[in-house]
Amino acid sequence: MFQHLSKHCVCKCCVQISRYKHSRSSVLTAREALSSSGAVLVLWLTSGNANPVCFSSLFRFKDSRMEDVWLVDFYAPWCGYCKKLEPVWQEVGAELTRSGSPVRVGKMDATAYSGVASDFGVRGYPTIKLLKGELAYNYKGPRTKDDIIEFANRVAGFSLTTHNIFFLKNTIMYIHEKYTEVASELIVYTYFFSASEDILPESVALHELPSVVVFKDGTYFTYDEYEDGSLSSWVNRERFQSYLPIDGFTLYELGETGKLVAIAVTDEKDPTERSGRLKGLIQRVAAEHRDQFNRDFQFGHMDGNDYINSLIMGEVSVPSIIILNTSNEQYFVPAEPVEDLEQLLRFFSSVLDGSAPAFGGDGIFQRIKRVAYDARSTVMSVFRSSPLLGCFLFGLPLGVISLMCYGICTAESDDDTELMKRDGFTDEEEDEGEEEEQQQLTAGAEGEDDEDREKIDLVCENFRTSLGAPHVTVLSYKSTQTQTLTVLKWKVFVLINNHYCNNVPL
Repeated sequence: MFQHLSKHCVCKCCVQISRYKHSRSSVLTAREALSSSGAVLVLWLTSGNANPVCFSSLFRFKDSRMEDVWLVDFYAPWCGYCKKLEPVWQEVGAELTRSGSPVRVGKMDATAYSGVASDFGVRGYPTIKLLKGELAYNYKGPRTKDDIIEFANRVAGFSLTTHNIFFLKNTIMYIHEKYTEVASELIVYTYFFSASEDILPESVALHELPSVVVFKDGTYFTYDEYEDGSLSSWVNRERFQSYLPIDGFTLYELGETGKLVAIAVTDEKDPTERSGRLKGLIQRVAAEHRDQFNRDFQFGHMDGNDYINSLIMGEVSVPSIIILNTSNEQYFVPAEPVEDLEQLLRFFSSVLDGSAPAFGGDGIFQRIKRVAYDARSTVMSVFRSSPLLGCFLFGLPLGVISLMCYGICTAESDDDTELMKRDGFTDEEEDEGEEEEQQQLTAGAEGEDDEDREKIDLVCENFRTSLGAPHVTVLSYKSTQTQTLTVLKWKVFVLINNHYCNNVPL
């Protein structure tokens, strides 16, 4: 029954009668988006030989939009990611034609038709949407040919196996309606099937009918309304395998399940014994302790730590274990390196009971730190990829700012000069004034030196009188000057009875 599904389909639910005609319960309907505009679409059409053919003519999109299933790439001509997607998009169109898919592939310049793009909820480029009837489904997965084709076939309902089942009671009809509603909402994430009990293998034992069952991880799990809450929440939680490889695309999809994401960070290019042990421990927790942790945790491993480092704005060692909360950007790391299963189980339990410290978050400080970190990362990436371009992009603005500052400073100096000229002063007059002031200071200093000499002579005369030494010779004295006040520190050297006396008190 499920052999034709790709490896990305990890959740299959049974209990519906056939493929579903989606109701208007979706958030956005295509009819509303196109009701007021005759939008024009530039198409990449596919010919019968499955080779993409580009037609330069414009197609009236509104007229045939409701009759067909469209996979549309909303792009911007200047967008680098859009240009990178273009060859993949041509391969998608060719492959869908070869396989006989009813999905038609097109692309729209969202900058030229911004009104239509806005009506469809396009906020960035490229944006891939599948338009089916009145509904528009947004694609958030990896931009590879296989992933896009798998998404298109799943949402379009192409080649799904259905089995007839009769609904005879009101309770069954109620579940049928709820299942249809959930399928309409979550068809972008997984496949939905309907089947009768007789097609199930004997190993699948259902206690009551109807039932909603998910098949994954080599086994199956049955929905219990009393224990699992709403059907939509349960399907959303169970749409991934318990353990899977994680990348940047799948990480936030895992976060949309409302679970914490437990990741073994490894280096697949250089595997070590410790990397294999950590992956094995997380796999054991996912399989052997499902009842305890499955409701709160999604498990997996990630190759390399670059994405994690940019997410937490820090450094994660490889190999290691980290738990991410994508809803508030918090993360948890073990206090000590994990060595065995018991230690890992205690770490998971401490996260659930709140005893483990949380790092990061989305507070004001973290937001400011995020802005600075992103700016630094952008600058570093530009210089790493193209140093010359980096010098031009960042050197030119710095040069302009420097010139502006220089101009402001010189403008103030020129203003002072003009003011002096208006007051009757010239540069020559200012220089003459400075010379006169210097001469006055010099004359004052000489006068003070004469006074100091007279004081010293008086001191020497006192020595001659008090010591009875008529022959006192003054050898030298020193003075120091501080700014405008001359401070004399006399150091009188005298020769008394053929002995030198130093620092004689005055």
